[in-house]
Amino acid sequence: MRIKDFAPSWFASVMGTGALALVSKAYSGKLPLLGSFAEFLVYLNTVLFFSLLAPWILRWLKYREDALRDLHHPVLGNFYGTIAIAMLILSADYLMIFENTTIAWAFWLAGVPLTVFFAFLIPYLFFTCEGIDTKAITPAWFIPPVGLIVIPISGAKLMTLTGGTAREIMAFINFFAWGSGFFLYLALFALVMLRFIRHEPMPCGIAPSIWINLGPIGAGTSTLYALVKASDFIAVKEPFLAFGLLFWGFGVWWLVMAILMTLHYIRRLNLPYSLAWWAFIFPLGAYVSATFNVGTTFGINAIVNFGFVLYWLLLAIWLVTGIKTVKHFLLG
Repeated sequence: MRIKDFAPSWFASVMGTGALALVSKAYSGKLPLLGSFAEFLVYLNTVLFFSLLAPWILRWLKYREDALRDLHHPVLGNFYGTIAIAMLILSADYLMIFENTTIAWAFWLAGVPLTVFFAFLIPYLFFTCEGIDTKAITPAWFIPPVGLIVIPISGAKLMTLTGGTAREIMAFINFFAWGSGFFLYLALFALVMLRFIRHEPMPCGIAPSIWINLGPIGAGTSTLYALVKASDFIAVKEPFLAFGLLFWGFGVWWLVMAILMTLHYIRRLNLPYSLAWWAFIFPLGAYVSATFNVGTTFGINAIVNFGFVLYWLLLAIWLVTGIKTVKHFLLG
C-alpha cells in the first residue's frame, strides 16, 4: 500500500472491529468465551489503529494535495471522520471491556474535538462548493452525524465519574453531540432517500454503504439510553427509553431493506471486494448493540435473542471482510 494512495476509509476497519468487541462483551453472558474474544479484539484493534495512524499522518505531510482532494470529494470526504470515530470506539472498548478509565479518557479526549471538527468541516465544504449532483449523495454522508452520536458511547459513563463544573461540561458536550448528530441524520436521511428514489442504484464499489444507515439508528439508540440513565437531572426517563425502542424498530425495516438491496447487487449487478465492505461491519455492530440494550432495558427476551442471532451474522461478515482485506493488502 502506497502512502500516496492511503484511503481515509481504512479506519472503518477499526470502527467495525471495536463494535464487534463491544457486542461480544455484551453477549458474553450467553457464551462466556465471547468475553475473552472481546479482550483479544481490543488488543488487535489497538494495534490496527496505530498501524493505520502512521500512513494517515504521513500522507498529510508528504502528499497534502492528494489528501485535500479527497477531503473535498462528495463521497471520500465523509470518510475522514472515521479516524475520530475510531478513537471514540476504542475509548468505549477500554472502558466497557477492561474498565480502564485512563486509556478510555485519553482516546475520548482525543476523539471528541476531532469528531466535532470534521462534523463542521465536511458539511461546510459541501455547503460552500459549487453544487453537488444528487447522484453523488450516498449513505456515507451519515458518517459525520454518526461521529457526533457516538461521542456519548463512553462519554455518558465518563460523565458519571466527574463532578461539579466538569460534570456540567461533560453533560453539555454529550447532549450537544447527540442532539446535533440525530437531527443532522434526519436531514441527510431525506436526501439519501431522494437519491435512492430518483436515480439508479449506486455504483457497485460503494454498494455496502447502504448498511451505514444502521449506524446512526443503532448508535443513536444505545447512546440515548446511556445518556438518559447517566443523567440524574432527567427525572422521568421512560419517554426517552420508549423513543429508543421506536427508533430501534425503524432499524428492523432498514436491516431487511439492506439485506434485500445487497442480494440485488449479488444477483443482478456485482459486489466486488473493496474497503467499502467495512461499511457492513460497524453499522450492523452498532445495531446489534442497540438490540441488546433495548431488549435488556425492557426485559424482552425475544429482542435480546434476535440480537444474538444477528451477532453471528456480524461475526461471519467480519471474518470474511477481514480475510479479504488482509489478502488484498498482501497482494498490493
